[in-house]
Amino acid sequence: MLLKLNVKNPQVRLIRKAVEVLHEGGIVAYPTDTAYGMGCDLFNKRSIEKVYDLKKRSKSQPFSFICADLSDISNYAVVTNYSYKIMKRLLPGPYTFILGASRLVPKILLPKRKEVGIRIPDNNICLALVREFGSPIISTTVKSRSDEIITDPDIIEEEFGNRIDLIIDGGILPPELSTVVNLTDDTAEIVRTGKGDPNVF
Repeated sequence: MLLKLNVKNPQVRLIRKAVEVLHEGGIVAYPTDTAYGMGCDLFNKRSIEKVYDLKKRSKSQPFSFICADLSDISNYAVVTNYSYKIMKRLLPGPYTFILGASRLVPKILLPKRKEVGIRIPDNNICLALVREFGSPIISTTVKSRSDEIITDPDIIEEEFGNRIDLIIDGGILPPELSTVVNLTDDTAEIVRTGKGDPNVF
């Protein structure tokens, strides 16, 4: 199902439809401030396994997840004064921050290292979705079988069909990834350069 939302002012009624899908264990594709993300409820192990299957991804490569705000991040990660100041300055924004995981993070996302990747994208639809849902949502970039980033929701529908329960249409997005920054040792280590400016650290 394809659901077209207003990019600037997402309709609450439609956001709630997407939230229902997440509560029922469904997989949702949604716009972020980089590419389209694909995800599910952080606490639904069966749904997370479905996302692994859709991505054909090894469970040794854990997914990031989206939080609603900085206070939400502190529930799922170890946030030091150093990491808090950086995230407060740059979020919402096109960054994924790697932090030490708290006990609330499901074991399926912690294969070896006790670290998590957390995002707060600067996208009204995405933020409305995670706020209305009330807890974090898994986030992984939607890619084609040939590993190309899919930027058009109509093509996401063609590629995945009913294997994704809901696709939120937030327009065509540029094929960009977030900049990944490891903050676990109170230093900013750039793991991947993407849309977020790496020179701000």
